[in-house]
Amino acid sequence: MSSIQLDAVRKEFGSGGQKIVAVENVDLEIRDGEFLVLVGPSGCGKTTTLRCVAGLEDVTSGTITFGSRDVTDLRARDRDVAMVFQNYALYPHMNVRQNLGFGLKLSTKLTTAEITERVEDAASMLGIEDLLDDKPKELSGGQQQRVALGRAIVREPEVFLMDEPLSNLDAKLRSEMRTELQELQQTLGVTTVYVTHDQTEAMAMGDRIAVMNDGELQQVGAPETVYRSPTNEFVADFIGSPSINLLTVDVEGSTLVGPGDFEYDLSDESPVQGYDRVRAGFRPEDVELVPEGGTSTTVNVAEHMGNENFLYLELAGRELTARIDSAVRPETGETVRFTFGEEALYLFDPDTGDALKTKTDTVDGDVARMTTE
Repeated sequence: MSSIQLDAVRKEFGSGGQKIVAVENVDLEIRDGEFLVLVGPSGCGKTTTLRCVAGLEDVTSGTITFGSRDVTDLRARDRDVAMVFQNYALYPHMNVRQNLGFGLKLSTKLTTAEITERVEDAASMLGIEDLLDDKPKELSGGQQQRVALGRAIVREPEVFLMDEPLSNLDAKLRSEMRTELQELQQTLGVTTVYVTHDQTEAMAMGDRIAVMNDGELQQVGAPETVYRSPTNEFVADFIGSPSINLLTVDVEGSTLVGPGDFEYDLSDESPVQGYDRVRAGFRPEDVELVPEGGTSTTVNVAEHMGNENFLYLELAGRELTARIDSAVRPETGETVRFTFGEEALYLFDPDTGDALKTKTDTVDGDVARMTTE
């Protein structure tokens, strides 16, 4: 197995005045045996970064190393990687056994017996040993995905690279395959880079996640660290479902004053000293409905999910989301008041988006209170 190191990797497309920078100065270390997820919105550069690691794209500048081996200028076939794509790309005229072993016949000097052994071992690991004689058209989507994974496994590569491999599956099967992929990677111990735009998938699967936007790496860390302590407003807004609630608020001493009757007294004004206004955030699960005090909002939509309820609230023309206990069931159009603790408050610079305070920061004194004048 191998670690992967990207140093100042940059990828441009086009020439002359029509250049487009897809990846900008990415520095990233992927540890030996780690499952790292590259996540971000469409067009953020995550797939281009993966293709640079695979050798399918030449980097404009920077270096890529596997362990101590510089692979920057090596072709994909010489990098010892195996890729799994969104499109399963199975050969329709071959059965499962042939699909699994075809790449080994082309790229290795293994004997037929050795290839057969690898194919059967992979099929057993993936639970598709009874499908070896079937053609792709006879398989379900999940079975086809397992064949595509098996084709990568039999290679016994140094690195697995996966580009949104589960996006064609329905929600239930996708959830099942997420678990299977994690178990498989842990069993094999192969360094894996997984690309997805689905932040829920990233949070569920990654040992660490790397968040990208506009070709730049925003933050790398364990899922819970990125969630609780985002480096900037973009990361805070992108990571988490439902998304974080964000408001632009004025700073008046130690009080944050926002839209409607929103007022928030801070126990410690140091995070906002020197600011006339900031961006304030609080996550839906930290919202608490209160009978009096707090901030007044109107319920636009109430979604009853069984084990919990989602409320979509309106505050002076802005939509907020609350994730509350299923026993609390306000009706659409009802006026409700909410509050949250200061330990759950996020603060961001209104111009740069940099985090001033996150959920992991400590708060001195009592829990902050919401007041209405």
